[in-house]
Amino acid sequence: MLGLQFETETSWAEIAKDNLQQILTDHAFLEQKAASNAVSIIINYSEETELVKEMSNIAIEEMQHFKMVHLLMVKRGMVLGREQKNDYAIRLQKFFKKTGDRTDALIQRLLVAALIEARSCERFKVFSENMEDEELSKFYNNLMISEAGHYTTFLQFARQYQDKEIVNEKWNALLAFEAELMKERGNTAKIHG
Repeated sequence: MLGLQFETETSWAEIAKDNLQQILTDHAFLEQKAASNAVSIIINYSEETELVKEMSNIAIEEMQHFKMVHLLMVKRGMVLGREQKNDYAIRLQKFFKKTGDRTDALIQRLLVAALIEARSCERFKVFSENMEDEELSKFYNNLMISEAGHYTTFLQFARQYQDKEIVNEKWNALLAFEAELMKERGNTAKIHG
């Protein structure tokens, strides 16, 4: 369904479970960054009414997720750690060449956001299915469903703003790049690590 070309191994879930504070901190900040990205799209493409409506919904939902993760941490006696760079997102953003064309720039942003959501969804699924902790398993299963919805929204908008064939070509190239990137990952307690 997600079109990802590389599957996360269950060994990553074991690493994440053994470093729960780290994975939850990473996850909390990823939710905050996702909200910030949606707000940034609103600011930069404010004339696109339907896009603004959907990005508003995503921004609010992502901040709710941030709050949920943070409250879960507090409940377990954890303190939100310091934010760390997400080299996964940085590398995806560098895949596309910079463009002066506003539409192209939007498509690139939407495709990168779609892929980040798709990978998060896949990782949440792996985590939830390999978790003895029932609360966390249910928590990540519920978030997985939400991430799948965001992935679909970003991809649909990309296909709305540019010829579907061109968008699909860009999407497939990005998927192939990301699959190669993921082959060197899976050994750190980060959602995309």
